Formats: sequence, C-alpha cells, structure tokens
Amino acid sequence: MLIRLLLLTLLLAANPAHAALNVLACEPEWASLTQELAGDVANNLARVTSATTAKQDPHHIEARPSLIARARNADLLVCTGAELEVGWLPLLQRESGNARIQRGRAGYFEAAAFVRLLEKSASADRAQGDVHPGGNPHLQADPRNLLKVANALAQRLAQLDAANAATYAARNQDFQKRMSAAIARWEKEAAGLRGVPVVVQHKSWSYLADWLGLKVVADLEPKAGIEPSVSSLSSLLERLKTQPARMVLRTAYQSSKPSEWLAERAGITAVELPYTVGGSPAAKDLFGVFDDTLAKLKGGLK
Repeated sequence: MLIRLLLLTLLLAANPAHAALNVLACEPEWASLTQELAGDVANNLARVTSATTAKQDPHHIEARPSLIARARNADLLVCTGAELEVGWLPLLQRESGNARIQRGRAGYFEAAAFVRLLEKSASADRAQGDVHPGGNPHLQADPRNLLKVANALAQRLAQLDAANAATYAARNQDFQKRMSAAIARWEKEAAGLRGVPVVVQHKSWSYLADWLGLKVVADLEPKAGIEPSVSSLSSLLERLKTQPARMVLRTAYQSSKPSEWLAERAGITAVELPYTVGGSPAAKDLFGVFDDTLAKLKGGLK
C-alpha cells in the first residue's frame, strides 16, 4: 500500500493538473487584468499569455504560426476591440480554426464593449488616416475603465469556468477595492497636472488626458497613424509659438525621434510613458503602469 501511495504521488507530481482555462490576451494590459482575476498558473485557474508586448504597436501585428497555434488552443480570447486589432485579429481567429474564440461566442471578449468610448466619428474615410469610427480604442489609459472591464471579465471567466465562479468574484472584489483606492491616490497626486498643455505623438493618450484633465493641444501625426515628416513637425513647431505646450508624450513602442526633435526645438520635455504593462521597468503590473505614468508626468513638469 505504501509503495502504491508513493507511486501515485510521483505520478501526480510528474503530471500536474492542467489550468482550467487557457487565456490568450491581445494586449499585455488584458493579460495582467486576467491574472488579477484568475491568479497565475500556480493557482490552477488560468494559463494566461499575451499576443503582444508593450514594445509592439497593437495596430500592426503579424499573425505568425506560433501565435496562431496559441489561439488554436485558447478557451478565451481577451482583446480591446474598437478596431484596434482589425489588421490582424480576424486572420488570427480564422486561421486558428478555434470555434470557441470567434465573435459572438463566449470565448471572445472585447473590453471596448463595456466602457464609454471617446472620439467616436461618423466617418470611416481612410484618407483621414488610421481612424476608428467606433471610438478611440486606447481605453486602458484611464484606470477607471479597468474597473468596468474587470467586472465584465470576471463574469465571463465565471461563465466559462462555473466551478470557480466564487473565486473569480472574490478576486474581482479585491481588485476593485485596491484599484479604487489607487485611483483616489493617483488623482490626488496628479492635481497639479490639470490643465497642463501637452502634445501627443498619437491619440494614445485621450483617455489619460480625459481622466487627469491634461489639455492636448496638438498631435505629432499629421493624420492618425501617419508618421510625421520634418515638414509637418516644422509646421507644428510654429503653432506652438502661439499655443505652447509643456510636454510631448509618446508610448514605449513609438520612435523617440519625432518627439525629441520637437521637444529640443520647442524647449519642452519629451516624455515616454509605459502605456501598458512592460512598457518600463517599473510597469510590472497595472498598478505599476499608473505609478510610473504619474511619476513621469510630474517629472516632465520640472
């Protein structure tokens, strides 16, 4: 009997139980949020990976065979939506052959469906650049949106894994409490940023500006998604003489050259913000993203 128990113990150690859910997130912020709600693989609730990193532009990703293979095995696909991934996600879903993660199925989750989107437009004219008529998709830059998405995502996880519904609900309640407290702290720390004029390198910061009261006076891109030229930057430099800014903001995945070109000539600060989890050494999770964002914004005023 003792030998039998020893063999059984060794067998279980060699073959650990599989995670209940295999989750593929389109972006790092949603991978991090899913882990807040489900824990990591050690909790045996979910195995979570991200299709992209903070150093990649989520608009433009190649659906490589390795990524398609991960999508093929996913129980849940968590994405931003609002056409952020329109250039690669449909291909990924189609080539995966995974019925669970197709639109309209429980295994497909869009964060944009649960928040108020900014900058909606009736026009879808691509001559205007990389426009998103349904609204600006960079919604994770306002932490208040994370609270809404977390509520919906916790319910979806519970729907797919009913046996652990109570755990998802409890972890969501804990996340709501911690994030709400952090938001109150960040808003207090950011009081001096309200009304500060900034230039952005892309409309990545509309939700951040809406939350903190930053005043976006210009965009480096002449059209959304179009890299600025020296000519367009020179024109913008002239505009800033009559409508000055204090900082120019970019994401971790954007080239530093345009913002630094403008900052040097306009006498302002070029600030790289993490944008998402992994966007800076300090941005190890969702809380670190905003801790570092606030620190860098306040540092940019000095």
